[in-house]
Amino acid sequence: MSQIGKMNTLYVLREVDFGVYLDGEELGDILLPKREVPPGTKIDDMVEVFIYFDSSDIIVASTKKPKTQVGEFASLKVIDNNEMGAFLDWGLPKDLLVPFREQSHKLLKNRHYVVYTYLDRVSNRIAASSKLDKFLSDDSGRYTEGDEVDIFIVSRTDMGYKAIVEDEHWGLLFKDEVFQPLEQGQKLTAYINQVRPDGKIDLILQKPGVVHLDAASKKIMDTLKENQGFLPFNDKTPPDVIYREFGLSKKVFKRCIGGLYKQRLIKLEPRGIQLLEDNPK
Repeated sequence: MSQIGKMNTLYVLREVDFGVYLDGEELGDILLPKREVPPGTKIDDMVEVFIYFDSSDIIVASTKKPKTQVGEFASLKVIDNNEMGAFLDWGLPKDLLVPFREQSHKLLKNRHYVVYTYLDRVSNRIAASSKLDKFLSDDSGRYTEGDEVDIFIVSRTDMGYKAIVEDEHWGLLFKDEVFQPLEQGQKLTAYINQVRPDGKIDLILQKPGVVHLDAASKKIMDTLKENQGFLPFNDKTPPDVIYREFGLSKKVFKRCIGGLYKQRLIKLEPRGIQLLEDNPK
């Protein structure tokens, strides 16, 4: 079934001077303008296109993939405002409208905002909203500690970074667990640290548990061997330095060197950590 506001793969029905018509099924025949028809396209070929409304509110197709589709969150730039609302650049000739009723606060020109793209069932038009809460669920019971999830960074707060988890829930990365620069709109992999009784999700960027610790310990051992058996880092080293050198949080680093020490693989010195002599360099 063809869907407005999403990428679709459609058959070419016929050619005309100004483009080709595609089989939009229940949406009817849809024009793909000549300037966007892939070279060599013939009748009965299949073409991947985005379906949307042009400036005359006619359904048309485009081979350009926009920056967001219906059902997705994205960080987009406001390029204009008028009596209807704010208009966002989403990579298509007709800008994406955020009606005033869908603005959590006034959206300013030339600023980026996170919005959700939806299909207005009343007007049957594509629009966006910055009122993100209405598109997210409080029911996060399906997650357990250690689950790998896709997240979308929304904003920085005093506590850390607000993120959308799997396009469905709010999550939070605490600032003392983040050792890399993060930006609004950034997509990355994270892990569930805990699900609170109120349904809120705490996230971490490093995989928790024994498997991660083993991999992290091996990385420290390998780095020691590559540096003549000595590294000038210990439990007093600043967290940002640890992350820059190893890609690990300070907490994980301390657990690793503690474990390696107990296994008598390293010794702890005031200046750093030393590979024991009976370990090959």
